Amino acid sequence: MAAAAQLTNLIDEATCSICFKYFTDPVFTNCGHTFCRSCITQSREGRDVNFPCPQCREISTGRSLRPNRQLGNIVEMVKQLHLPHVESPRENLCEKHEEKLRLFCGEDQTLICVVCDRSEEHRAHSVTPIEEAAQEYKAKLQDWLRRMRNEMRYILKSKLREVEQYHTMRNKVRVEKQKIAAVIEELRQLPRDKEETLNQGLEEMEKRSTRAENAKISKLSNQITSLNALITDLEKKCKEPALDLLKDVRSTLKRCEEVKIQGPERIKKYKVTVTLDPDTAHPKLRLSETRRHARYTRSAQPLPDTPKRFTFYPCVLGSKGFTSGRHYWEVQLLLQEEIGGWAVGVAAESVERKEEITWSPEGGVWAVKRYYEYCALTSPETPLSPCEEPRKLGVYLDYEAGRLSLYNADSMELLFTFPRATFTQKLFPIFCLWGEWMRLE
Repeated sequence: MAAAAQLTNLIDEATCSICFKYFTDPVFTNCGHTFCRSCITQSREGRDVNFPCPQCREISTGRSLRPNRQLGNIVEMVKQLHLPHVESPRENLCEKHEEKLRLFCGEDQTLICVVCDRSEEHRAHSVTPIEEAAQEYKAKLQDWLRRMRNEMRYILKSKLREVEQYHTMRNKVRVEKQKIAAVIEELRQLPRDKEETLNQGLEEMEKRSTRAENAKISKLSNQITSLNALITDLEKKCKEPALDLLKDVRSTLKRCEEVKIQGPERIKKYKVTVTLDPDTAHPKLRLSETRRHARYTRSAQPLPDTPKRFTFYPCVLGSKGFTSGRHYWEVQLLLQEEIGGWAVGVAAESVERKEEITWSPEGGVWAVKRYYEYCALTSPETPLSPCEEPRKLGVYLDYEAGRLSLYNADSMELLFTFPRATFTQKLFPIFCLWGEWMRLE
């Protein structure tokens, strides 16, 4: 089998990539590729003096055609061996021209041959060799694969949350039933029909909630199944050879685009521009003129001690606060010292400025901290274990839903979502730096 493969390779090297026959009067261009003189002359017929190589698209000139005498001699020797001509697989040939598929049309997202490239249909299109196109589309597919995996993680967590809510609801109904039973036992005078009415109301509420939760869980399960199939196909597609990868890449990309993203990727449409409020900045934080950069310094600046300014912790707030809506912003962080850290999130307008802050929702702060280790500032703190160290954080606030989530903005890995709260005050982006530099994106 190894000898047969070598024989096939030898015949292929002695064959012109335009006519698929043994070379006749072979010439090579300045890019190094060889063709029959008549084939390459016909290929550039009607073009300017400069023309693209049919194999690699590098621009050549008529003057650059030089005879490849050594290859011509080798071809004559191969012909004398009377080796059987190996046909190219039919699936790798152009259906219109029966030429080998060597190029990829970016506009039509389809494989074409050198004759197609010269045709009116593709002449004005962006055409590249299949190997280059395969690398470009493989990167696109890998980006979709990343997004689909993030979406899968989001849906799995959503399903888990729905299941937990379902069990919480069932427990609440059970507790209510126990309370009613206790009241009935205590008040023997309660009419029998009143007791039945109360129990029926609870059972009906339980049935409605069960139906709604089961519908949500079933829908999420179907989405998980569909995404699993797409992720599997994308993983296989990324491993295919260039020709196979490009054959139906249009349909693969269409399937990806039809997925309605619900997870982290969707929140970027709520991105807002955040600037820093210099009136709140701790004296050891130096802000840029654009109010988009801040860095921690060892020496304090001589700033007026206004009621809004932080003087206990090195914090600064965003200039704009939120009382409604959904908002997303990103902040890049860079460690300046070996011992340093940061806290990023939101703070209520009433957060303590002059004394020690209670770093938790009870103290009016919802934030994630890095100081040697990562943790969410709950009470008590919740340790976090990111898949990779985040250098850019994404903060997503849904005021009406009472939700704050923080992400690794590069990978959109969810770091933490705080338990649902009832926001009543204006919330401001908060940034606390110890030996750190930050930039708002």
